[in-house]
Amino acid sequence: SNLSWLGYGCLKQDWTLIAVNTVGAALQTLYILAYLYYTPAKRPVLLRSLLLLAVLAAGYGYFTLLIADPRTRLARLGLFCSVFTISMYLSPLADLAKIVRTRSTRCLSFPLTVATFLASTSWTLYGLQLRDPYITVPNVPGIVTSVVRFWLFWRYPPGQDKPYRPLPA
Repeated sequence: SNLSWLGYGCLKQDWTLIAVNTVGAALQTLYILAYLYYTPAKRPVLLRSLLLLAVLAAGYGYFTLLIADPRTRLARLGLFCSVFTISMYLSPLADLAKIVRTRSTRCLSFPLTVATFLASTSWTLYGLQLRDPYITVPNVPGIVTSVVRFWLFWRYPPGQDKPYRPLPA
């Protein structure tokens, strides 16, 4: 995601997008390298990482070699980044049925919800300021899903979770 938005920022010559996503891509790369170093199952992680690099190379080739017109390239890359960002913001709601069924928000992170709300709100406002729908539109679901998660934390407070009963010995 960071690399895609970095490419979008470079095409637009938007230094805010470039700076934020350069830092994000560097941190994500460090995380992946640390995970690869410390994981006991190196082969599957390495194969997934190599597959991701191949997809990244294919995407780079598509956007730089096959689309010659810079405006078309910017529009298609913006659309790609938007779809990717929307799917990222919607993914925490995959546990929605489990949360309602168990009446527990144990599988949700409150600090991550706050961070997501603040980040998506900031990017939405930035996109509105630039009048850039590729930045504005995909961040609105981040605000909406954060509000839904805040409501879930209110509806099913963490202290309300049922404690586990010890099994009889």
